[in-house]
Amino acid sequence: MTERNPRGMKQGVLAAAVVAILAGAGGYWAGHKSTGQTDAVVQPVATTGAPAKTERKLRFYRNPMGLPDTSPVPKKDPMGMDYIPVYEGEQEEEPGAANQISISTEKVQKLGVKTEPASLRALDKIVRAAGRIEPDERRTYTIAPKFEGYVERLHVNATGQPVGKGQPLFEVYSPELVSAQREYAIATDGVRSLNGAGGEAQSGMRQLAESSLARLKNWDISEEQVKALAKSGETKRTLTFRSPVSGIVTEKKAIQGMRFMPGEALYQIADLSAVWVVADVFEQDIGLVKSGAKAKVKISAYPDKTFAGAVTYVYPTLTAATRTVPVRIELANPGALLKPGMFAQVELPVAAKTSVVTVPVSAVIDSGTRQIVLVQAREGRYEPREVKLGARSDNYVEVLDGVKDGEPVVVAANFLIDAESNLKAAVSGFGHAAHGGKTPPAESSAKPAATGAGHRAEGKVEEIDSKTGTVSISHGPVASLKWPAMTMEFMVANDALRKDLKPGAMVAFEFVERAPGEWVITAVKPAANSPAGH
Repeated sequence: MTERNPRGMKQGVLAAAVVAILAGAGGYWAGHKSTGQTDAVVQPVATTGAPAKTERKLRFYRNPMGLPDTSPVPKKDPMGMDYIPVYEGEQEEEPGAANQISISTEKVQKLGVKTEPASLRALDKIVRAAGRIEPDERRTYTIAPKFEGYVERLHVNATGQPVGKGQPLFEVYSPELVSAQREYAIATDGVRSLNGAGGEAQSGMRQLAESSLARLKNWDISEEQVKALAKSGETKRTLTFRSPVSGIVTEKKAIQGMRFMPGEALYQIADLSAVWVVADVFEQDIGLVKSGAKAKVKISAYPDKTFAGAVTYVYPTLTAATRTVPVRIELANPGALLKPGMFAQVELPVAAKTSVVTVPVSAVIDSGTRQIVLVQAREGRYEPREVKLGARSDNYVEVLDGVKDGEPVVVAANFLIDAESNLKAAVSGFGHAAHGGKTPPAESSAKPAATGAGHRAEGKVEEIDSKTGTVSISHGPVASLKWPAMTMEFMVANDALRKDLKPGAMVAFEFVERAPGEWVITAVKPAANSPAGH
């Protein structure tokens, strides 16, 4: 027994030694092998690390309310809102960006937003006014005998009848006229009979004849009738009155057999070869209208014709009832197409003397108390600016202050941008709570400091945009902001709030203004059974 055990022990020790040697060799080989494998593996890691440099590197997390507070790690503010990550390479906030409206590229395309640069141009304008055709007052004549008498016979007996120059109008009988003719005839015969007499008698008779002749001429007796009377010496019972011009009888008071008194107007004749257009120009445009300016006149009766004329006089009075100033335009009237009393549409082209900064008329949002233009700061960012406007043309308006030459302005869908509710918040940053609002500048300037104030509303979730992280809610009126019922987009403070925001859900929520125009939901719960106030 004792001899077998030492041999067994010896064999066991020998086996253990062999195993130890093999283990050491294996460990050395394994260690050497593993070292080689590590060297081989490091090289691919070094090569695959190069693309990772293109990934954005986180700089810090900024306060969601815009406060000067940053954090190197994710955190929440006292209201439970997540801090916003800021990465290297992001564009720094531009000056005045707090007043800008930010809209996604997709929404810009949906709204059909178009821009056009403000430009320098001569602002030509057409002043339009309504007018009426009137006779030329300088071409209107009245026939009124200067003596008493009776109408014996009418040659022209209708108003509107055309007459030629020298055409007989009517014949009159007057005892005074007959006496004056006889007196002149006797004086003329006396001058002939005293032809060889003394100088005093002849001179006195000649003076009597001349005074009788002057009396007849003062009564508008024609030269032809006077010569006939002097030649024949016969007095005529009636005297014929003739038309002084060619024209239209616009007024006729003479009736056959009537008695008339000195100075009574029996006929009125107007020469319509040229007429006036009296246009009523509005008060704000009268400063652009000057005498001598060309004018275009259109008449409804002749839509295919345009009559050319010129401004001859700007009346010095204003009609208070219509706030217009009469302007006289003279027109030739060949063929007597233009009738007194016709209505006319007048266009007065006005050329600007210098070039001014202009924008399209459609670019201006006029609230009634001030005018705003949306200027494109960059793609998707629009800055509302209050502008001071000057002269206007049909398509463009002069900008005296607020926009510079070359700046792109929104000319289409600007009212839709306004309807996005962002404009009210953006405009509040430079003086008013909303364009056209009545909030005093002192109150509105304090608003950014109170952006953390919460507001409450109830409404219906319309749509959730997972790409932009926004929720569209159709909510009722918000009394704290004096908002009417409308549909607008909100951001969500954190993901925990999204569980109650499902399309079609009626919710009661609280929200704050994290930045001008950026409204963030901070609390949400299902709404009561009462319907929303929208």
